[in-house]
Amino acid sequence: MPMKIIFTCGGTAGHGNPALALAGLVKDRKPDSEILFVGANRGIEQRLIKNAGWKFQAIEISSFHRSLRPSEVKHNIISMRNLFSSANEAKALLKKFPADLVVGTGGYASYPMIRAAATKGIPTAIHESNAIPGLTTRMLEDYSNLIMVGFEECRRNYKNPSKVIVTGTPVRGDFFRLSKREAKIRLKMDDGRPLIVSFWGSLGAEEMNRQMAEFIAMEARAQPFHHVHGAGTIGYAHMTGHLRDAGVDISRIACLDVREYIDDMGTLMRAADLVICRAGASTISELTALGVPAIIVPSPNVVHNHQEHNAKVLANAGGAVMILEKACSGQLLYRTACSILHDQHRRQSMSLAMADLGVIDAADNIYNAVMDLLRRQSV
Repeated sequence: MPMKIIFTCGGTAGHGNPALALAGLVKDRKPDSEILFVGANRGIEQRLIKNAGWKFQAIEISSFHRSLRPSEVKHNIISMRNLFSSANEAKALLKKFPADLVVGTGGYASYPMIRAAATKGIPTAIHESNAIPGLTTRMLEDYSNLIMVGFEECRRNYKNPSKVIVTGTPVRGDFFRLSKREAKIRLKMDDGRPLIVSFWGSLGAEEMNRQMAEFIAMEARAQPFHHVHGAGTIGYAHMTGHLRDAGVDISRIACLDVREYIDDMGTLMRAADLVICRAGASTISELTALGVPAIIVPSPNVVHNHQEHNAKVLANAGGAVMILEKACSGQLLYRTACSILHDQHRRQSMSLAMADLGVIDAADNIYNAVMDLLRRQSV
């Protein structure tokens, strides 16, 4: 009989991408496998997974908010009701799709499926991309046979370290199709000037885009670097205003490129000599896999401050400089970038430190780990 696997995830692309990478590998190596994705009916995962061509089943589940405002209390009451109803939905789904294995890759939507599978004796595994486990991962630790993490120092954050193995976090294949030099040639940025790639997320961040406009204004006077900045869907309109206020006409400066969205991220990250960014789990995995030095300004607006913990892993290893947003400015970002890019020894040292943390074969590691779990549970 073909093997049946449920992947469950939700909330962000950082939770969905590891599941997609593993599902693709399973299908390549075991073509007769049956794969089903399960997530929230209003989450980003539904669009992400359906666009990738996989079967998707939605369940009624929602997050909890940490606020006592009346609207948030009402939301949490609805979420509590959804939590109970989703447990029944998960059990019913396992009857229709009797899985041999359930793999969660983070986000509140994975909770009911992992718990329902564990109560039925179905092998369960979790992959946690962040350095500090999220609330869902912590709640599911007792229900999981296996927990997979990105870095060795993450292991200490779990009460059952014997369950935890280091696999890394998968990075999309298009990040490795070109060599660094090939990527620079394709981008027509092979004139010897270093390339900076900067972004604050798909939606952008108003304050950080304002600081980046200040950064670009200083850059425009000297033009020492190539620089591509992704301002984000919401941030782009504000960014153009910030640049105008700073007296910068970006259309007249060929080496500076401000975009709403970076759609060739794999090529740009491969070519980059320095990345300036937040500290989301997917970004951290990409930086380490490629060995790219970084200036990281972790978002202060995330649960459990997990981006700062992610950034500290890289900064403590010597691969990145971490600047907290409350202490950040366009001038500080620019001075820090110049100090890295004008110091060849420092740049090489940071690149090596970053690469030492990277796990290029993370998808293989995760595949081997879950297949080994299946073999052990079937004995």
